[in-house]
Amino acid sequence: MKHIQFERSSWNHIRLHVLPTDQFKTFAISVYIGRPLSEETVTSTALTPFVLRRGTENRPVTKQFREYLDDLYGAGFGFDIYKRGDYQIVQLRMDIINDKYVSSNESLLKKGLEFVGETLSRPVLEEGRFRQKYVDAEKATIQKKLEAIINDKIRYAAERCIEEMCKHEPYRLHPLGRIEDLASITADSLYHQYKEWLQNAPIDIYVVGQTTLEEVEAIVKSAFTIEREEDKEYKPSVSSSSAKEVQTVVERLDVNQGKLNMGLRTNISYSDEKYPIALMYNGVLGGYPHSKLFINVREKASLAYYASSRFDGHKGILTLQSGIEIQNYEKAVSIIRQQLEAMERGEITDTEMSQTKAMISNQLREMQDSAFELISFDFNAILSGKERSVPALIEAVQQVDVAAIAQAAKQVQLDTIYFLRDQKGE
Repeated sequence: MKHIQFERSSWNHIRLHVLPTDQFKTFAISVYIGRPLSEETVTSTALTPFVLRRGTENRPVTKQFREYLDDLYGAGFGFDIYKRGDYQIVQLRMDIINDKYVSSNESLLKKGLEFVGETLSRPVLEEGRFRQKYVDAEKATIQKKLEAIINDKIRYAAERCIEEMCKHEPYRLHPLGRIEDLASITADSLYHQYKEWLQNAPIDIYVVGQTTLEEVEAIVKSAFTIEREEDKEYKPSVSSSSAKEVQTVVERLDVNQGKLNMGLRTNISYSDEKYPIALMYNGVLGGYPHSKLFINVREKASLAYYASSRFDGHKGILTLQSGIEIQNYEKAVSIIRQQLEAMERGEITDTEMSQTKAMISNQLREMQDSAFELISFDFNAILSGKERSVPALIEAVQQVDVAAIAQAAKQVQLDTIYFLRDQKGE
């Protein structure tokens, strides 16, 4: 397996990470800008990249902005907004072909980084603030996206379970913000928070491709015109549990199928030595089609249309999702609890162990075929303060035994049971 080693430096309190490689025919560019999740800023931060993509100083009309990407041999540009632990992360991404493979007279890496830099740091302005019509249009975009969540009952139930479980923690907030905040955001207020965001947020710029750290550094210095005064670091926040009663929340909406979700606190995070064990715990419990939830709840008992689990290593929270007939609620809760108890007793078969190890290892290996996956994996280290390599993580997963999973299972605590059901019945 290839040894992946990013080269690093910093400039203007911005961290640069470059992976020189001839593995890919394109350059992958990612910029991560983080901010602690907060009611005061979550909605305006989510709105900002939607407005930034509408136009820049040199390309103030959205049509010009998009046509320029076509001129760059069909370069791909986009952004994501998500949460990692108690941080809201905005990620700008660009994928642009290496000029060796086209008849370009200029460095396409330079053009790509300049485009991303201008998009982030030199937006189109009117009278010293964002363009009003762009802000209004993108507020409507965000509102539609947030309203769409309630129409997707699987997503809605997952979000509501987290909201209830973490009602006193920033993690309860959706990374796209809150509908009720949108009305009060103006072009002026959004521009002021954007300036504060760029000045104070941790910023990481990643480039993967046939280049060098020196080349990237020289381009970034001219392309990213941001005023910054000090280094900003991420502070990991693990959700730790204390012994308390499991809370049960029942919500009624116009649904035909029940959504049963559970939130558990593992007390294990990405930086923890037990992280490979937590990956195995999640994989055996509900991460894959061979897992206990899928086999026992869905296949054998025929109680669920779907049943799976998901682990957020930056928060230490594991969530279970299932879709059930409403009248099967008690049975489903009982059989899911039985799977959790079986994990504590170490009732895990050799097949469950071998298949889970194979699935996790394959996913990690496949990651090395994608430049953006390599970037995402490395960024975990920036967020958590714990450096990991893919080969070392695979090796650690392979070393996990049943006893280690059972021991970890004993510290996992069921926190919240959330059930979305119909409006009829008791």
